[in-house]
Amino acid sequence: MFTVTLSRNDWSLHRKGPIDMARHNQKVKEAIKSNLAGIVGEESIITSDGKKVVKIPIRSLELPRFRFDRGRNEQVGQGKGGSQPGDVIGQQPANGQPGSGPGAGELPGVDYYEAEMTVDELAALVFEDLGLPFLEDKGRKEVVSENTVFKDIRRVGPLANLDKRRTILENLRRNAKAGFVGFGGIRQEDLRFKTWEQEVKPESSAVVIAMRDVSGSMGEFEKYITRSFYFWMVRFLRTKYRNVDIVFITHHTEAKEVDEETFFKLGESGGTKVSSAYQLCLDLVTERYPSSEWNIYPFHFSDGDNWGEVDNQRCLELVKKLLTMCTAFGYGEIQERGRRSPSTLMSAFAAITDPRFIGVTIGSREDVFPALRKFFSTRDLPVEKAS
Repeated sequence: MFTVTLSRNDWSLHRKGPIDMARHNQKVKEAIKSNLAGIVGEESIITSDGKKVVKIPIRSLELPRFRFDRGRNEQVGQGKGGSQPGDVIGQQPANGQPGSGPGAGELPGVDYYEAEMTVDELAALVFEDLGLPFLEDKGRKEVVSENTVFKDIRRVGPLANLDKRRTILENLRRNAKAGFVGFGGIRQEDLRFKTWEQEVKPESSAVVIAMRDVSGSMGEFEKYITRSFYFWMVRFLRTKYRNVDIVFITHHTEAKEVDEETFFKLGESGGTKVSSAYQLCLDLVTERYPSSEWNIYPFHFSDGDNWGEVDNQRCLELVKKLLTMCTAFGYGEIQERGRRSPSTLMSAFAAITDPRFIGVTIGSREDVFPALRKFFSTRDLPVEKAS
């Protein structure tokens, strides 16, 4: 048995406001993290300039309170027994009158409020435990970090870098030598300053090749999902890695390398020949990104419609060849709810057993986040199930 004694000097008693606010902010963060799948696919975020503040609806939490029972039943709140965790208790219909069917209600609803976050803050939650899979030490380059490291002590320097502790020790040491025990009489010779330098970290070289199907079969839904995934992918790469090249390829029956703006804004038209994109990807890897110096990550998104079984087999051969040179290969197929599954192209890829081939099927906006998690899992953490 022990006794806790509260002192008037316990400053935690005067910080209840900040403590409660910190706990509230943590609860908000947890609520947002539990609903990331729905938030990531929001069109208002994808079409933003990346700097705006987004509003996220969150259910408010009421403080617990006792309510007087006007029915005056003989009970003390213990219930009837037999309940299990997760059981729904006392559910009311929409109008607040049991068994009376739909209509206007008289009971209060559930309050929601909108939490405001910048896209950068939201991205930090989305990318919290993501990373490039199977990353190897290749072509390591020195990258200057934004962090500063204090490594040395000098007698001169700016006052902002004054090391007070060492300055006091030097003053005490000098006074002791002069026969005076104590602190005082600071002189220039007592001053000590911390010196700093930028931290340099080696980082592996990597290139991500983003391929997008822009054929006429890509409708509004397919177009939105593709842009949504690549929006978060590009932001993820530029947030977490400083030494990653991103190459953009679009294709219909022909493939071409484009800039980022064209990649996201190009309209859809023409037929589909997926092998043209894979062949261009292979050519780029061979000419510009040797596998001995680069981690190579091709990603392709399509609706699965392709020009004949002959081209599907050609795609299979090219992907197998790319896997001998690439760190991983990702293929995402967009199939709106109700469509056939799988496509002939996805069926052809079923013959690939290499674990570095990562394939997913996206059927709704909520599937974008699990797809990101599956593609960019470091393979050290459990990942949500993605089809």
